[in-house]
Amino acid sequence: MNVRHVLVLPDRDAAEEVAREVVDRFGLPEEPQLVRDALAGEDDAEDAQWLVVVEDPREGLDAAALDELAAEYDGWLEAP
Repeated sequence: MNVRHVLVLPDRDAAEEVAREVVDRFGLPEEPQLVRDALAGEDDAEDAQWLVVVEDPREGLDAAALDELAAEYDGWLEAP
């Protein structure tokens, strides 16, 4: 089974930093996917969150550690 962890970040810069950090800290073979997520009902491009989608095919990543990393950048790990 392939588990996906979704980290929610306030802006693109934070998301890019977290993507690099995830690779460095957890030894991933490649950077996670970044996705812009416009907030519901918001038309302004400034009102968007960025998602870092981390694939975890071996289910070996520590969700608490991912949440702590996201929190360092004012983000959080989305509950499954």
